[in-house]
Amino acid sequence: MSESNPDKMPVIRNAILVLLLVSIALIVHNIFGQNGYLAARRQRKELQSLQERILRLKQENEQLGKENHALKSDPSAIEGPARGMGLAKPGEKIYILPDQAPAHAPPPAANATSPQP
Repeated sequence: MSESNPDKMPVIRNAILVLLLVSIALIVHNIFGQNGYLAARRQRKELQSLQERILRLKQENEQLGKENHALKSDPSAIEGPARGMGLAKPGEKIYILPDQAPAHAPPPAANATSPQP
């Protein structure tokens, strides 16, 4: 084998070091960068959360649509909320009873342990 040129060894070592540093920088950028692995994972979680919210809102919208249709077409569905607002059918009388007042506690007795002057 031929002997290596001693002038080329530092150049090769520096080139390897530069390539290593560039490789590390690219790996760090791919993991932590704006469009890196962690950002993509965070966006996937957000997408999943938004899809779940959309599903819940669609179900709620469907339920409200059913209630709306029932209130427009079913008289028995209208009766409950109407009575809750204090409305009555023609010919009915509404009696409102006062709330029952809480029983009053007897006045506190004089303190027997206090000294008399």
